[in-house]
Amino acid sequence: MPTTTINNTSSLDRLLSEADHALRVIAGKQPASARFPAPAANTTEPGSQFSEEQLSDEQRKRSAGLMRVNHSGEVCAQALYRGQALTAKLEHTRAEMDAAAEEELEHLSWCEQRLDDLDSHTSALNPLWYAASFGLGAAAGLVSDRLSLGFVAATEDQVCRHLSEHLAQLPEHDVESRAVVEQMLADEAQHADRARTAGAMEFPAPLKSAMTAVSGLMTRSSYFI
Repeated sequence: MPTTTINNTSSLDRLLSEADHALRVIAGKQPASARFPAPAANTTEPGSQFSEEQLSDEQRKRSAGLMRVNHSGEVCAQALYRGQALTAKLEHTRAEMDAAAEEELEHLSWCEQRLDDLDSHTSALNPLWYAASFGLGAAAGLVSDRLSLGFVAATEDQVCRHLSEHLAQLPEHDVESRAVVEQMLADEAQHADRARTAGAMEFPAPLKSAMTAVSGLMTRSSYFI
């Protein structure tokens, strides 16, 4: 009986912790990055070729839409990792997911700061994206750690493609947003490599195509809403 009580309490505490974390992520106010100053901070030295003041209203709107999509992508990744960590079978897999989720918080912080700088907002659809991604991650973790890691690798591949496309679409003068996206791209590629090294399952082409379709829906809707 005591053991059952302890286990139930631990499960309840974890669920409450996840609910609290989800609310903080969706609220859209992350603490400042602790790893290093936000990438955008390194683009403001005197004598820089471009400055944010050079952005037209249309360019600012374009940058804001792309950074809002990037932020929603990070919300999805955060939820996916947290869901997988909750149901992971092996302790080292759970630790890997928790560490990745912690790193993704920095990306959220950078995107939120850029949206603030551009006088814009995060997506109103983020609660939906978080809930769906968390459920998917938890379900994958229940099946197997290899499947869970496979979702990480496949998701990060999708994110890297989006980020590369956004680099080509961002206004040339928006060096701050470009610096953020470049650093995020490097980090996400590392996450995918780490998942594969840990034994991620390679997804078949039809499943990857389905993920691309879902990702496209999120991208189009979050850009405007």
